[in-house]
Parts: sequence; structure tokens; C-alpha cells
Amino acid sequence: MSLDIQNQLLGIIDEALGLEGRGASFDHSTPLMGGQPELDSMAVIGLINLIEERFGFFVGEDEVDGATFETVGTLLAYVKGKLGKTQY
Repeated sequence: MSLDIQNQLLGIIDEALGLEGRGASFDHSTPLMGGQPELDSMAVIGLINLIEERFGFFVGEDEVDGATFETVGTLLAYVKGKLGKTQY
């Protein structure tokens, strides 16, 4: 399941940023904020919306900050944490 979550997240990142398949090659250490020119403030909102829609949880404004979007790994850890809290 963990790899499935990662693959889904990479697909979401690719779609939200319009990377045309480049996102599939990202790993845990791939920088997002500051590392991907496509990831600006508007793209963060789009990325959050897609994450909420695809994974079925709500992201509160006070739950995320720049550190959440530092790398693929930090974003993946956030998503896994949210899924752990919403699944019984």
C-alpha cells in the first residue's frame, strides 16, 4: 500500500504541476519547494486540492507549511500521516 500511495502522489504532483511525466522519476529526496519552478503558490493550492480529492481527506490551513512541501518525502510523510488518521 505504501508504494501505491507514493505512486499516486507522484501522479498527482505530475498532474498538478504539468510535468508531462517527469514526476514519475521523482524519489523521496527530490526537492519540491524551490526545486521545481512549476511549484508556485497557486500550484500549491492546486496540489492540495488534488491530494484532498484523490485521497479523501481535508487539509486544514494550519496543517501545512513550507516544510511539508520541501521534498517528495516530506509531502509523502504528510499524506501517509493523514491517511493513518482517517482510516480505522
